[in-house]
Amino acid sequence: MPISERQVRPLTQLEPDQQREVWQQAVEAAGGKVPSGRIVKDIVQRILERTKIPIPYRVGDVCEILIKDNPDLRGLGGCWCIVIEVREFSCLVRAWNGEYTVREENLRDLQYSPDHRQKMQQLSDRLVELRSLGEEETVKAILETLGSLKRPYLNPWEEKLLEFLEGYNAR
Repeated sequence: MPISERQVRPLTQLEPDQQREVWQQAVEAAGGKVPSGRIVKDIVQRILERTKIPIPYRVGDVCEILIKDNPDLRGLGGCWCIVIEVREFSCLVRAWNGEYTVREENLRDLQYSPDHRQKMQQLSDRLVELRSLGEEETVKAILETLGSLKRPYLNPWEEKLLEFLEGYNAR
């Protein structure tokens, strides 16, 4: 029987009969002892990948990054990103500070209209151009703020600030 929530949490993604099967596999993998949460999570992941339905995202979709249990995404929680490639079990996305391979469960579609998706793509392109200025702490903070906006447009002040940075970058 499980002795901690860490062992049980991954099982909640499965049907009850699959949960029992995974637990038995995890106990076997742990040599007949109580398995670690990592062992259970790995076996659940294998089963999910085996029965996976296609990823619902398309190139150009605007999504929010959800960190969940992925330490590689620290600092990006709540940031928006553009899907630039859909793979078998993940998506390649572009955020304000780079490109990341992200699993489906770490994305939430923002369901923007085609017009808003196009505007976000343009904003993403503009932020990418300014990455070279990102070594400067102030610029990095501005880019990070723009990369985590909760709306598909810039207000007039943000637009002027971005234009200023673009003008500075052109020098």
